Amino acid sequence: MVLRRLRTPLIVLIVIFAVSVLGLTLVPGPPDPNGGGPGPRMSSLPAVYFISYTATTIGFGEIPYAFSEQQRLWVTLCIYLSVIGWAYTLGTVFAMLQDKNFLNAVAVQRFARQVRRLREHFFLVCGYGETGRLICKALDELGYRAVVIEKDETKVGDLELQSYSADMPALCADAGEPDTLLFAGLTSRYCRGVIALTNDDSTNLAVAIAARLLAPALPALCRAEHAETVNNMASFGTRHIINPFEQFGEYMALALHSPAAYHLLLWLTGLPGTTVTRHRDPPVGKWVLCGYGSFGKVMTEALENASLPVTIIDRSPPVDPAHHWIKGDGTGADALAAAGIREAVGIVAATGNDVNNLSIVVTAHQMNPGLFTVLRQNQVANRALFDAFESDFTMVPSEIVAHECLAILTTPLLAPFLAAVRKADDAWAEALLQDVTGRFGWDVPAVWSVAINISQAPSVYRLLMRHEARLKLGDLLRAPVTGRPELACRALLLLREGDPPRLLPDADQEILLGDQLLFVGDETARKELGLTLFNAHTLNYVLTGLDSPGGLVWEWLAARRRAKDAAHG
Repeated sequence: MVLRRLRTPLIVLIVIFAVSVLGLTLVPGPPDPNGGGPGPRMSSLPAVYFISYTATTIGFGEIPYAFSEQQRLWVTLCIYLSVIGWAYTLGTVFAMLQDKNFLNAVAVQRFARQVRRLREHFFLVCGYGETGRLICKALDELGYRAVVIEKDETKVGDLELQSYSADMPALCADAGEPDTLLFAGLTSRYCRGVIALTNDDSTNLAVAIAARLLAPALPALCRAEHAETVNNMASFGTRHIINPFEQFGEYMALALHSPAAYHLLLWLTGLPGTTVTRHRDPPVGKWVLCGYGSFGKVMTEALENASLPVTIIDRSPPVDPAHHWIKGDGTGADALAAAGIREAVGIVAATGNDVNNLSIVVTAHQMNPGLFTVLRQNQVANRALFDAFESDFTMVPSEIVAHECLAILTTPLLAPFLAAVRKADDAWAEALLQDVTGRFGWDVPAVWSVAINISQAPSVYRLLMRHEARLKLGDLLRAPVTGRPELACRALLLLREGDPPRLLPDADQEILLGDQLLFVGDETARKELGLTLFNAHTLNYVLTGLDSPGGLVWEWLAARRRAKDAAHG
């Protein structure tokens, strides 16, 4: 592209240079001082040398001798021609450097080169809005790399200003184009998953299709806010489709059915570095809902499935005798009073405007201070206002999508465990919640999974390859320090091929090759368990309490000493 844009200026410069040299070789030199007629013409090499430093505006004299009047006239013409040629060339260069298409081409090539040079696993994030920002921050804190595609140049610039621990290559482009996804490493062997988080369902759909066709083995997580898009994605086998409104509707239904299970889910899927606050349980009684959009429909269904009566306030209520409707927007006291807010136990502010939602709940609380409030927050930037109000439930679409994505991508075993939690009774969930939060607090814990194989647990794998070796879970979960105290973690799930999932395996559970385990605990326990799984000497100390020497020579000497001590004993 550069050579194509500079083709004409370069040809002009070459022609000027060639004509100038040719002219100098043809113009007669100064007359012979001895009266022998015109002097000799300049040869080719001196002409090339002279034009080389004159055409670049350097010029430091007439060589190899003083010029004739004809030569000086020709050189004057050459000087003006060369200045014009260089001005034209430099102008073309500067115009090209400011051309948006050229800059985009350079950025794409630089971005593709950065992605090709990556030699560690990364996630491909399409869309750096509020959700994308949360995802990238969480991935960075968890030690994962991300490659970002974002259509808004301002957001790309914002990403480059973030203080991430590792560089995150970013490209300003349309993620819906397959070539863009290929540049971003969709088919790279280091890509661990693709996350479509743009605010356009059609773009997310295009990403889902491209991932399915170009990288079918790659996990793809796609955001979709419309039922048509969800059905379209599901029709060609998209593995994970996240609708934040439906997801929160499921959360609400779970909170109504099993409050402890709901809080356990929030605690396990929270963003790293945050703290979960346990709110009061949703009450049973009459509810008022303001705003019958995508979120309002899901919330109405969740409340009605729990056999709770709902009165809906909307500016354009449809003809629907199945529901009780009040025409209005909910920000005024009249509509709320007509909906029976004083007799209600809860209110849902479900409009797409944050200011209106806050106005609704503030007005409702003035009329009924004991209301249970469910508040929709559309923009993360308004967090300070929503935190000041302190609602019981705050639905932030970007955070819901981020929670779900992180849970699926970083800890695949968490999904089957949460599915089991949703089906469990509230007493079981309450007992587990009290146990784990009593041990680890309400700060979002570390949640990780381990497979007993050669890549994730080589020391345990080699131990279990011995036919006589047996290993219990409780023996493994000890710290590799003096006294071998229990690790600050708990096993939540064990998956074994051919067996049903085992929830909360106890310390006597035998570990076999191929087992998959889900743990929750603090980050220190995660690191210490990882050391035990990878280091044979650490594993030996954890199991026996004996600090075995490292290396073949030291092991041989230690074995001789033990044999000698046994003989003398």
